[in-house]
Amino acid sequence: MAQAICSASVEHDAARLQYDGTSYRLTMRRRLQNTGEEPVTRYLIRISVDRYPGDPEQSNAHYRAHPLTWEELDLTATCRGDAMRWQAKRDRDAFKEVWLLFDNEHGRCPLYPGESVWIEYAYTVGAGKWGNWFQRAVRLPTERLEVQLAFPASLDPVVWGTETSMTAEASPLRTPPVRSDDGELRQFTWITTTPALHARYRLEWRFRARTERDSDQGEFR
Repeated sequence: MAQAICSASVEHDAARLQYDGTSYRLTMRRRLQNTGEEPVTRYLIRISVDRYPGDPEQSNAHYRAHPLTWEELDLTATCRGDAMRWQAKRDRDAFKEVWLLFDNEHGRCPLYPGESVWIEYAYTVGAGKWGNWFQRAVRLPTERLEVQLAFPASLDPVVWGTETSMTAEASPLRTPPVRSDDGELRQFTWITTTPALHARYRLEWRFRARTERDSDQGEFR
């Protein structure tokens, strides 16, 4: 019987977040391997936003008034170059769970035992509903985890990060994000290998060229 992806591993998890001054576009690429005995027909993803991570009451009120919508997310997904259908599993004001399906209107293409495949999905969130952080959670055995952040260089961004495990409080990343400049973009790349299962890696940033008042522009008041 075909199943959701549970007996699987991630050979390479690559995430890119790019900010254009008004919205964030997130692109996730994962090379999945079916390590089980049954074909895999779907893969669960999560989209979570938190504009005020240090103030849950303010965040809850913010998203009650301005919930995250499927239309603005403009979620797309592909596998082997073909579009993947998706189905909403959970729909909350600031949190979505989605099944990416290994099929489309042209046919089915399950991931069979022993096979590996790249999947890619992307979505957009406006700056007023995002926050200055991006977290990656290791939910499947993973060989390589890569995160890239890209910001307008004119904002003079600075980036740092923390790691949290099931047995330890948040601590600084063991290696710093590596900065590179590409024209008008300033990029920060962080890579780790064989991350611990259930570990969470959070990258945070600040725009030094933007005042606190500027940071509030574009928010919903």
